[in-house]
Amino acid sequence: MASNEYHFVTTWRIPATPREISEVLGDAPDLARWWPSVYLQVREVAPGDASGVGKVVSLWTKGLLPYTLRWQFTVTESRPPTGFRLDADGDFIGVGIWTLESVAGPDDPGGPATTVTYDWTVIAEKGVLKRFSGVMKPIFSANHHWAMRRGEESLRLEIARRHGASDPAVAAMIPPPPGPTFPHNLRRRRRP
Repeated sequence: MASNEYHFVTTWRIPATPREISEVLGDAPDLARWWPSVYLQVREVAPGDASGVGKVVSLWTKGLLPYTLRWQFTVTESRPPTGFRLDADGDFIGVGIWTLESVAGPDDPGGPATTVTYDWTVIAEKGVLKRFSGVMKPIFSANHHWAMRRGEESLRLEIARRHGASDPAVAAMIPPPPGPTFPHNLRRRRRP
């Protein structure tokens, strides 16, 4: 593996059905609303077909560290509600595969539950990441893990919000998702 190549496998257990999670993850422009700690701006460039294959999305993202990434992905496979594959290019190039597997149904004790797995293999192309990966790889890897923990937290909040939408008292008790770190840097760097 090259020093600027990364491979991560993240697994979450979410109290929702694969269909509910697939609806959230499949709505790319909404990522900036429910996962704002990582997704700063998201714009759908091309819609793709009925299942999402061919969808092209442009993103401006960040993690815990004070740098941002500009990239885009294209959905190259889609199997609603069990997952999809995306090919990324820009500040990094690679492949991400989301897999959703039901582990408990709505009628099971505790309600529905789904194992969500994200398999992400990328080559860092952004200057600082590419140049310093040999030395900083553990820190850049920790940044990815931080972002994915925020994703799990934010997805749980979004599912809770959707489940509680019909009850204003319940909806009011759900906190907003965690926001980005170093927001003062974002105001200065935001492009029109």
